[in-house]
Amino acid sequence: MFEMIKHRFRVMRAVAFVTYKEWSAYRTHSMVSIFVGPVYFLVQYYIWSAVYSGESSINGMSLSQMLSYFCATMLINYLTMDFADWNLQMLIRTGKFITFSLRPMNHMFYALSQKAGHRVLGLLFEFIPCFMIFFFIFHIDVLPANLLYAMLSIAMAFMMNFFIHYSIGMVAFWLVQSSSIRNFFSLCEGIFSGSLIPLVFFPKSLQMASFFLPFQYTTFLPAMVYTGSYTLADITLPIPQVLLLQFAAVIIAGIVCRVLYAVSLKHFTGVGA
Repeated sequence: MFEMIKHRFRVMRAVAFVTYKEWSAYRTHSMVSIFVGPVYFLVQYYIWSAVYSGESSINGMSLSQMLSYFCATMLINYLTMDFADWNLQMLIRTGKFITFSLRPMNHMFYALSQKAGHRVLGLLFEFIPCFMIFFFIFHIDVLPANLLYAMLSIAMAFMMNFFIHYSIGMVAFWLVQSSSIRNFFSLCEGIFSGSLIPLVFFPKSLQMASFFLPFQYTTFLPAMVYTGSYTLADITLPIPQVLLLQFAAVIIAGIVCRVLYAVSLKHFTGVGA
């Protein structure tokens, strides 16, 4: 068992390193975030400054907390963003996915390893520069309330994002063109993840529904763990319980993704037989 885990780790490290080297040639693409991130923050700053005009707190969040929240969501996104759905769809459409039936590793593990290498690039050329800009230039408190809790939550958000996007990508096994489903999913993700607006601004019924949807576990929840407090639908939970909730959601998403992968492979090989 230990040897198998050790072997998988070596394989993941090798694939991640190759992916990192490959994408390093296009690192200026990632470095665009150094300019886009601060501009997006300034837009949010002026919008929410106008919203908070004359108000010290709205829905339990002060202006400084709101700004810290949006900085946290951007920083977390740099570490967890995922393109597994697009990559998988292109492999299936071009027929290149069949080559993975000849390789000694399944594509899901390969895609996860690729993401690890790609996000190391994001850490170096997106997360760290933007963190410095937010902290030293805009003087926003972007230090995590608890570094260990923040790292655990971001790691689980990393996995949750992968499971969600990979599951969406597997639609291409049944549909020739799944871009419309991906676009609809992206819309739902933007709304219900909390990246556009904190979920505490939603009606209580939608806040309750967010507990049973996968989206808040990718952005809103890790951002609240990052800032040190979590309240949703008038339910306040201590951070350790929040992490357990996120862990349970990730396990469920992982099981669903693995089952879908097994079913999709049977369908794929059946059609090609």
